[in-house]
Amino acid sequence: MDFHFDTKAVRFPRKPKADTVSKVQPIYQTSAFVFEDLDDLESFYEGKKDYLYTRVSNPNTDDLGMGVADLEGAPKGVATSSGLSAILAGVLAVVKAGDHIVACEDLYGGTFSLFNGELPDFGIEVSFVDFTDSEKIENAIRPNTKLLYTESVTNPLLRVEDLNLLKNLGQKHKLVTMVDNTFATPYLLQPYLLGIDLVVHSATKYIGGHSDVTAGVLVGREDLMAKAKAKVINLGANLSPFEAWLGCRGLKTMSVRMDRHVKNAAILASELKTVKGIKNVYYPEYVAERGSGAMVSIELDDEADVKTFFKSLGWVKIIPTLAGLDTTVSYPIATSHRTVPEDTRQKLGINKQLIRISVGIENEIDIVEAFKSAVEKSLS
Repeated sequence: MDFHFDTKAVRFPRKPKADTVSKVQPIYQTSAFVFEDLDDLESFYEGKKDYLYTRVSNPNTDDLGMGVADLEGAPKGVATSSGLSAILAGVLAVVKAGDHIVACEDLYGGTFSLFNGELPDFGIEVSFVDFTDSEKIENAIRPNTKLLYTESVTNPLLRVEDLNLLKNLGQKHKLVTMVDNTFATPYLLQPYLLGIDLVVHSATKYIGGHSDVTAGVLVGREDLMAKAKAKVINLGANLSPFEAWLGCRGLKTMSVRMDRHVKNAAILASELKTVKGIKNVYYPEYVAERGSGAMVSIELDDEADVKTFFKSLGWVKIIPTLAGLDTTVSYPIATSHRTVPEDTRQKLGINKQLIRISVGIENEIDIVEAFKSAVEKSLS
């Protein structure tokens, strides 16, 4: 048919030839998918077609969810708009009004705000407990407890969780277990294969890897993932196709990036332990055979001026997040843990002298020198 100009413009480009196959997954940047007729439309609801509307599903978001699930050894995965929305989807797949959660007390501040400030409005109670003490965990469990929640490596003090203990407690008390594996990544640790029911990632961090995407991924048990997927759809927590495409691109290079991240972090942590002006260096002794992660936290001596330290970092960027290619720092009490009550922060050791370092992939000598210089200047 010979269309008029306006119609030609709208209908461009034409459908590609059947033998035109892209080397990489195209970006399905569309809000909806086209059907030939009503019978074709009905085929979606009969399970014969995969895609209807991008809030429901999209090839790119499916790729990211299942890509992370494969790396975690889990049967199902779903991509979401952020790490926090992935956490919410997982939680609401397990608990409802009247239920109770036992969570570790040293959580990421955003998760703490969700659990402490938002879930009570849903009628869901949360108890925050020292997860280094199994007796305290068991004492916090109630008849209406449904979920045990923690992080594989905690933020920002980098405590390594005992996931076998968590799994055993969950099985003993018939509770679902859920772990945020953002800091460890599936490259180092796979909680699902250790018996954890749900595993969540802020894909904004090491999965995306380039500080240019905001996304989350939840993976886990098939029955729970079906419920979580419904929550993502009904709450509108879906991820955009382009963000998902970026996440998939990052996923492909995660192993080579993590090798360098982990190597540099181990060197930095070792070097800073002998630096005058640093009271404590927080870095896990052991996370996995491949290493202990890319995060290092330091506590400056009381004599060190924190503001001078941050001003003296030179090329190291100050940002409120982590895990890009370049080395960055954040100030937990002013950013990630700002909403955590002061008494809780003090109890945990999150004080005004604590600095969280996200170690990048630059030359390790340059990284070490940047921090040694900043600490030295903070003492003058």
